[in-house]
Amino acid sequence: MVFKVTVNNAWRATRTLWLLVLVSLSVCICVCRASSPQEDSAMENIDTEKKAEESHRQDSADLLIFIMLLTLTILTIWLFKHRRFRFLHETGLAMIYGLLVGVVLRYGIHVPRDISNVTMSCHVNASPATLLINVSGKFYEYTLKGEINANAVGDVQDNEMLRKVTFDPEVFFNILLPPIIFHAGYSLKRRHFFLNMGSILAYAFLGTVVSCFVIGLLMYGCVVLMKQVGQLGGDFFFTDCLFFGAIVSATDPVTVLAIFNELQVDVDLYALLFGESVLNDAVALVLSSSIVAYQPEGNNSHTFEVMAMLNSFGVFLGVFSGSFALGVATGVVTALVTKFTKLRDFQLLETALFFLMSWSTFLLAEACGSTGVVAVLFCGITQAHYTYNNLSPESQDRTKQLFELLNFLAENFIFSYMGLTLFTFQSHVFNPMFIVGAFLAVFLGRAANIYPLSFLLNLGRRNKIRSNFQHMMMFAGLRGAMTFALSIRDTATYARQMMFSTTLLVVFFTVWICGGGTTQMLSCQHIRVGVDSDQDNSMSVVEGSERRSTKQESAWLFRIWYNFDHNYLKPILTHSGPPLTATLPPCCGPLARFLTSPQAYENECQLKDDDSDLILNDGDISLTYGDITVSTDATGAHTSGGPGFAGAASFDDLDRELAYGDHELVMRGTRLVLPMDDSEPPFTDPHNRLRM
Repeated sequence: MVFKVTVNNAWRATRTLWLLVLVSLSVCICVCRASSPQEDSAMENIDTEKKAEESHRQDSADLLIFIMLLTLTILTIWLFKHRRFRFLHETGLAMIYGLLVGVVLRYGIHVPRDISNVTMSCHVNASPATLLINVSGKFYEYTLKGEINANAVGDVQDNEMLRKVTFDPEVFFNILLPPIIFHAGYSLKRRHFFLNMGSILAYAFLGTVVSCFVIGLLMYGCVVLMKQVGQLGGDFFFTDCLFFGAIVSATDPVTVLAIFNELQVDVDLYALLFGESVLNDAVALVLSSSIVAYQPEGNNSHTFEVMAMLNSFGVFLGVFSGSFALGVATGVVTALVTKFTKLRDFQLLETALFFLMSWSTFLLAEACGSTGVVAVLFCGITQAHYTYNNLSPESQDRTKQLFELLNFLAENFIFSYMGLTLFTFQSHVFNPMFIVGAFLAVFLGRAANIYPLSFLLNLGRRNKIRSNFQHMMMFAGLRGAMTFALSIRDTATYARQMMFSTTLLVVFFTVWICGGGTTQMLSCQHIRVGVDSDQDNSMSVVEGSERRSTKQESAWLFRIWYNFDHNYLKPILTHSGPPLTATLPPCCGPLARFLTSPQAYENECQLKDDDSDLILNDGDISLTYGDITVSTDATGAHTSGGPGFAGAASFDDLDRELAYGDHELVMRGTRLVLPMDDSEPPFTDPHNRLRM
């Protein structure tokens, strides 16, 4: 009996123990199952952080590559300048270094494959910009990075590395292009620009359109021939050919102009080339946008239709005029702010406001559907003409140096990137027939721009554009940053990829061959070098022969603008010019007194005006502002008289104004402080006085 009781107790204890063990196992399993997702999530977060850190390091290494390229370029530029080596400009050198780095990245560095990469296929009609993927109940968002060559699907890591050194095209338009274009307008020598304004506008507007259509027609013939011989691998329409003609019509003779400036080449040739390159970049951009906007009715979007063509022409005029108005308006607002505030007492704030207002012009125009390049160009011209005169001397130096530095870095960065892109861009389409046709079309398009227009312009010019100038302008039609930026902006189709690849080769050839042969071309064409343009122009004014040949063609247009600008705009927007109380009608007296309040003239520092409004006349000056004549003598004393010489400035007076436009004249209030320069030849006729 005792044995039975003992066995039963042992059985009960064993059963209880087994139950406890089972319960414990169940609890452990439940806990493990509950904690498993948390551990997986933690491991996933760690993996994500590691990938983010690796991506950050890769981005830093990519930027370091470009910084080292620019550093190496600067050191080599110094060596070239020290040795007076002019056969290769800094932009061509930057392209060579970019090519070398591109070769190393493409063929010398291979990233190990990541075993976690998974390649799956699904059939869709179009490539979505954003893709949502369900992985075990979790949704992940993926963005489109671009097309991958079917033969390179296995090299995902190498593709990713090459893609990281290929920047978004918007970086060029929103960050790199604005300082380049603004600096072109801000550093424009307006005196020489206005002397040749008619010819510059003809080359920039009419010449660019002619070049676009000549290149487009020739390339369309080349494309038709490629179709006949079976060398075309995709669609290529006439509008694509016109678009190609527009983007390669944008000239950028930065290499030639740098050599011109160093050798002091004839100022008229420099002004024609620089003025054309500044304006035709804007014209080419708007023209390419108008071609893209060409959309005839019906299913076929590539047929010719008159209304669609007129609509594109209207888009061209509307976009250009709207961008022009935005740029000028921003410059005017900045001039008013700097005039009627005391920002000049805080130079850092003044420079910062100038910089932000100038850059925001580009973004404002792009946001409004206009063209930022046109807007920022004319903003730069307006800022240089008005706002610059309101800045403190420290801010004047800062703004000049700041935009000169940004222009230098951005331009060399773009040319380095051009060389890099030749090997890192993964969708190149090189077609020998198209490349040969493009080079021939670019040459003939440039010839159709320069020679016929020069012949027509010479019919109305007394100071003729000589044949050697025409040959030099033909030779100096380099392609550069704007052509590259326009071609890389859209590389989605077969036609655009072929255009981009060919454009790179055109830029390389023109920068290396044409830019490198500038010195030899100048010698071959017997063009004068080592000429001080200002002294040369001043002497020709005194002699009265050569300069009078240009006044008839330029004064009639400049005369109207100059009188309005000098008598009304300059006094309103700057601290220089005659008082508005003397130029405005008597009924506008309160407004004139408000705009010429002491706040406008209370600055103690002397304000410089690069576009000098006053001409020194052999020891004394006589200026007529409406019915008031202000005269000064050599001692600085000034007197006011009654009715004087009324009317606009004569041709000789305006010509003298242009000739001495770069000499420094300082104004404080209405008193004139006229520093004499011993190098200036005095005017010998004391009876001729400047009439306003």
